[in-house]
Amino acid sequence: MVIEVKPPWKMYFDGAAHHGGASAGVVFVTSQGEVLPYSFTLTQLCSNNVAEYQALILGLEMAVEMKRLQLKVFDDSQLVVNQLLGSYEVKKPELRPYHDYAKKLMGWLGDVTIQHVPRKENKKADDLAALASSLTLPD
Repeated sequence: MVIEVKPPWKMYFDGAAHHGGASAGVVFVTSQGEVLPYSFTLTQLCSNNVAEYQALILGLEMAVEMKRLQLKVFDDSQLVVNQLLGSYEVKKPELRPYHDYAKKLMGWLGDVTIQHVPRKENKKADDLAALASSLTLPD
């Protein structure tokens, strides 16, 4: 049996909470350099950190569906990245379920690395999160 090893993709994500709700942006960059942007409106009011985790989870769930076994993940939230790396403790109880589910998804994918990047290097994902919040329709 031959197992095809696909070259790693990159995934950038960002979440944003605002007075009207929350939004998320996820950008995949394929091994051929194609950019696949996704923008989401989140349905609940939440903190910025919860929105960050939700953006991460949306991206990881898509990666699982696409069977991307190698993934390099980037985000500008030091808190979320360092909690996932184990450098920071998850102290807020409301973040624990998101953290645990994200770790489980990362385990399903196999070879996943996560790295902090400056905000300017995460601009596409940030812009997509902002776009989703600007497109939110009133009830």
